[in-house]
Amino acid sequence: MITFTILSRDTRSQARCGIVRTKHGRVNTPNFMPVATQASVKGIAPADLKKIGAEILISNTYHLELRPSSELIRQMGGLHRFMGWDRVIVTDSGGFQAYSLNGLRKVNDHGVEFSSHLDGSLHMLTPERAVAIQQNLDSDIAMVLDFFTPYPSVFMEARIAVERTIHWAERSLTAKQDQALFGIVQGASYKDLRKECAERLCELDFDGYGIGGLMIGEPATITNEMVKVTTSVLPHEKLRYLMGCGYPEDILDAVERGVDLFDCVLPTRNGRTGMAFTSEGKVIIKASRYAYDKSPLDPRCRCYACQYFTRAYIRHLFNAGELLAGRLVSYHNLYFFIRFMKKIQKNIARGTFQDFKQKILKTFDFREN
Repeated sequence: MITFTILSRDTRSQARCGIVRTKHGRVNTPNFMPVATQASVKGIAPADLKKIGAEILISNTYHLELRPSSELIRQMGGLHRFMGWDRVIVTDSGGFQAYSLNGLRKVNDHGVEFSSHLDGSLHMLTPERAVAIQQNLDSDIAMVLDFFTPYPSVFMEARIAVERTIHWAERSLTAKQDQALFGIVQGASYKDLRKECAERLCELDFDGYGIGGLMIGEPATITNEMVKVTTSVLPHEKLRYLMGCGYPEDILDAVERGVDLFDCVLPTRNGRTGMAFTSEGKVIIKASRYAYDKSPLDPRCRCYACQYFTRAYIRHLFNAGELLAGRLVSYHNLYFFIRFMKKIQKNIARGTFQDFKQKILKTFDFREN
């Protein structure tokens, strides 16, 4: 199904680079996955993603089951063929929706009952159903259905979430067929719970492991603590995926602690609202100071948007309400993230990751204050 080989390790941290092999090609790690929630990265065609250098995408089980349905996608030849993407796809299970759609769901030990945000119809998502849906989608990597609580959580709520997550993970493994399946470590901001959850999931021997329930508003210091305690338990030979991690600073912190995969909507969501990630920090292109600016979004970037268009022009597109505005900045942002990950890979291989990290942290200030 998948294999993971570690190629290099950083001597001053837990950072490592490697290669994942699947039936849809190879992925170099550490890597960032653009989010194709509904079988589409917003505003960006698959051909553009290939030009950018994307090797892996992530789509969402819950949303695709509601519309158009996993059975339709199966009949169309699977998700790769349906969306015109012949590289690697990960599918999330719907566990995040069990958290984010709090007012539209009921949770018990059996599963999650959703009231569709589209038409109000009821849908029951169980661990077995989540596996079956992802089997229909035929993604390269499927995620188990998990459950977590908001930050901050009281201990007993976090304990219940861990027990439910492990119980659902066991049921997911029983339902698994011929697809790579990742367990997801929960435990809120409690180190002992994180360690216990990771240990118990390791006993189940998943193909890889997600680190969930973070990047939901907790301080970076807590995120780093939880990632560190989790990766110290997870097997070195298997992939680690920090779910929902997108800011470059957070990615660097997690890579330092041994994480291999990341995903976030930041590049496209922020791109659509006019915020560009650049080698000089963030650029809010709608600002009036760019009205006569002849320079590209990022003078050091060679993406399509930066080669052919000025800041003044892109600002004009936003003011005029043109769809091209968000598309160009989203394209640039994804290009930035993919190149950023390639630089991380090279610096780990060269043994200069720590120097690279410190240099970047002096330049970037992307996190929202």
